[in-house]
Amino acid sequence: MPEADSPSQRLLRLTGWVAFVVLGTSGAWFITYALLPWELGYTYDPATGEGHGPWVPWQFLVCGILILAVAVTTSRSRYWTTVLLLPPALTLSWSVIVSREDMTGLWMIGLIYMMFASTVGTLFVLAVTRSFRELRLQRRSSLQSLQSQEPPTA
Repeated sequence: MPEADSPSQRLLRLTGWVAFVVLGTSGAWFITYALLPWELGYTYDPATGEGHGPWVPWQFLVCGILILAVAVTTSRSRYWTTVLLLPPALTLSWSVIVSREDMTGLWMIGLIYMMFASTVGTLFVLAVTRSFRELRLQRRSSLQSLQSQEPPTA
């Protein structure tokens, strides 16, 4: 029988999972931001003089896949509650970039949307992942109980 983890080992594991969620989420955002096709440049609306960045659909897809990987991996772990750090980490990472580029102040509205959407998405992934985990554990338990009830063959 394996020994129980000491409090310092649990704290170290928890710290590792916190770092994984925060750095993985922030890294996903900053990596996809760095990969933007800057050669496309900004487009300017002549009526308002506002510039629009070189955002492309694949950027959101790549960022979403990376963040989904962080969320699912964390949700399946013993320290699954650390996945709740994903929305604030993503929102903070996003706001660092957007707040510097926005002259209108509307980035704060985007911040509210980003926090809401990332929280809803994280809770959805967490619920689905934990439900599948519970179903798998129940199935395994049922199979073990059925195997233990089988009469021995002669």
